[in-house]
Amino acid sequence: MSEVKYDEEHIRTLDWKEHIRLRPGMYIGKLGDGSSFDDGIYILLKEVLDNCIDEYVMGHGKKVEVKIEGDTVSVRDYGRGIPLGKVVDVVSKINTGAKYDSKAFKKSVGLNGVGTKAVNALSKTFRVESVRDGRIKRAFFDMGHLVKDEKEQKTDQPNGTFVEFVPDESMFKHFQYRDVHVERLLWNYCYLNTGLSIHYNGQRFQSKNGLLDLLVTKMDGEPLYPIIHLKGDDIEVALTHANHYGEEYYSFVNGQHTTQGGTHQGAFREAVAKTIRDYYKKDWEAGDIRTGIVAAVSVKIIEPVFESQTKTKLGSQEIEPGGQSMRSFIGDFIARELDNYLHKHPDVSQVLQERILQSERERKELSGIRKLARERAKKSSLHNKKLRDCRVHLTDSKTDPRKQESTLFITEGDSASGSITKSRDVNTQAVFSLKGKPLNCHGLTKKVVYENEEFNLIQAALDIEDGMDGLRYNRIVVATDADVDGMHIRLLLLTFFLQFFPDLVKNDHLYILQTPLFRVRNKKETIYCYTDEERQNAIHKLGKNPEITRFKGLGEISPDEFKHFIGPDIRLEPVMITKDAGVQELLDFFMGKNTPQRQEFIINNLKVEKDVVKEEEPKTPLAAAVGRMRAAQSTIEEVEA
Repeated sequence: MSEVKYDEEHIRTLDWKEHIRLRPGMYIGKLGDGSSFDDGIYILLKEVLDNCIDEYVMGHGKKVEVKIEGDTVSVRDYGRGIPLGKVVDVVSKINTGAKYDSKAFKKSVGLNGVGTKAVNALSKTFRVESVRDGRIKRAFFDMGHLVKDEKEQKTDQPNGTFVEFVPDESMFKHFQYRDVHVERLLWNYCYLNTGLSIHYNGQRFQSKNGLLDLLVTKMDGEPLYPIIHLKGDDIEVALTHANHYGEEYYSFVNGQHTTQGGTHQGAFREAVAKTIRDYYKKDWEAGDIRTGIVAAVSVKIIEPVFESQTKTKLGSQEIEPGGQSMRSFIGDFIARELDNYLHKHPDVSQVLQERILQSERERKELSGIRKLARERAKKSSLHNKKLRDCRVHLTDSKTDPRKQESTLFITEGDSASGSITKSRDVNTQAVFSLKGKPLNCHGLTKKVVYENEEFNLIQAALDIEDGMDGLRYNRIVVATDADVDGMHIRLLLLTFFLQFFPDLVKNDHLYILQTPLFRVRNKKETIYCYTDEERQNAIHKLGKNPEITRFKGLGEISPDEFKHFIGPDIRLEPVMITKDAGVQELLDFFMGKNTPQRQEFIINNLKVEKDVVKEEEPKTPLAAAVGRMRAAQSTIEEVEA
């Protein structure tokens, strides 16, 4: 092996723009195309909004205006405005800002002086305006480069800051802002700041009851008892229980949604279990107490320490440097306030006790089955037969950035799993191969998870038997054929996750893989098409008599082609639960025994492939109707099977 040359010319000093663009993951996490809630384009928006919220928290500006039109994002607050002489520095000089001085921003989200600099560097165009006391200052940038620095002018605009940016499409490929993710971000700000009003594309977002409103919105169905809402100095808590499995938490620090939890969430979970044990004077297991819990906790602390620039997990052990520990701060509050609440509301304490006893009974009934299931999983040689794992799990580092990209594809059959296995990135992508159709588990108890081999092995592969803390993959991707059988398998898998692990879906871990339906090519060019409209456009572009291939199964796509569809340009459709779509109602409709209603829905909504194949084949209305009815009947038979 030849020696690699290493001398002075290989030493480089990057300026702030180059470093952010070269290592964007250090500043905004992953890039993405906007299909995931934590994709980079939403982090850009959040970084700008965080500054607006910090102004509000410090008592300046109760209104924020947000507009997204195509690729262009603008945010206007009515706070104090950036000091005019520092407008350019604040958005273009790394580690420059006011938040190092705790007197100006005591309990701020952004502490590192990086946020808007990262937005600037990763945007095709970036514009900032600051208004203070009748004067305005504007500056314009292209990918972090200052292109226009206007002099101060007089204005009659109210004080505040305006930022407009267009994310760089070379960094965020095929990106698209999705309202569902933007609105979720805005609602979180409003839940945590009850006097704040955010206006987004003509809609108004405001919350009167804080975390109580958050739980009302997030819950699927009615709680077992009225939501307990507790507020104190720098802490707010809302909690209840529901009739589902797992634990569901929404935790926040200084207005930042810590999606991966942290020390505050851990302290809260511990405090709830201890307080309830002490109140009932019972030595119940913590898991039995917390099963079915739905809770939100928000704390405000001085100089929080996060485990990454994206601030998704809190690492602070104290509520301020050298101050009270996080554990005792939250523990003391819960011990006092939750205990008082239960004493004042014996009806709630009775329902809570019944829920805990129910969980205890179910756990004991499952204990023997779980032991046998673990033994079966080991005998099945899970890691050799069903699961082809990825290498990122061989590292012990919890902060390895590749773990954010870790993906498990759940697919059907040997041919499809074989194509994905040969095409995947072995560092971050794993493959789980199903054998046949999974069981319809709608309405069944968790006992079926351990008795059914496929479900037991999926659970073991994900390592979620004891909750989401052990989840081994950030993304679980259902990859099935684009035919009736594939759609049915997809529906059965979604039922499994929604029935037994709804928090996995609610925390944005579940996706559907989009693969092309058609390949259109001639001797010079190949175009892959995901819709019939794209197919028509490809035919028009390539001209006379191109070769058209319809991919009916994943196994028909060669590994060389497949690597393009699960690589950097992967198209994923997130499985999301919106506030107007109850999980139980969805499962009852699609997987329950309402056969006539479901048949009517299928007949009215089914798209038949025969209707979209060759545009040169005319189809009479009668022929089209007969085709739809035949396909609908076939689909109904498959679903009922």
